[in-house]
Amino acid sequence: MSDALDTLYREVILDHYKNPRGKKKLDHADVKNEGKNPVCGDEIEVEVEFDGDTVKDLSVSCAGCAISVASGSMLYEVIKGKSFDEVRKIAKVVKAMLKGEEYDADGIDLGDLDVLEGVRQFPVRIKCALLSWVTLVDAIEKADTNESSKLSTTE
Repeated sequence: MSDALDTLYREVILDHYKNPRGKKKLDHADVKNEGKNPVCGDEIEVEVEFDGDTVKDLSVSCAGCAISVASGSMLYEVIKGKSFDEVRKIAKVVKAMLKGEEYDADGIDLGDLDVLEGVRQFPVRIKCALLSWVTLVDAIEKADTNESSKLSTTE
């Protein structure tokens, strides 16, 4: 990686760390989930408001290292307005990117997320970058499970 590119990546991560997007409380959250990374001490709370199977609004409150907070901030910018399926696909791409695996990001606007690709050079930091994504996908899975059980009990 060139020095200029490395500097740009650091600036983007520091901007998201110092000015995290989505750090607010929702008035009408449909689901809330918490995640922790005991190795690093990162903690996150994700609140999501749905409109059908779409993320209408979300809150990402993260305390921890720069990578974890920045990843949560980037998640907020990319996920709002996306369907559950799109969220899962983006999360899968982010995970593959961080682990150095092949992925297909065709048709996906990753925004600033591509700067996280450099994290894979530091394997112990991958969990920091993934914490917000795992927490969000778990929240969506909980919501899907709750909707499925509501459907099955009323039929």
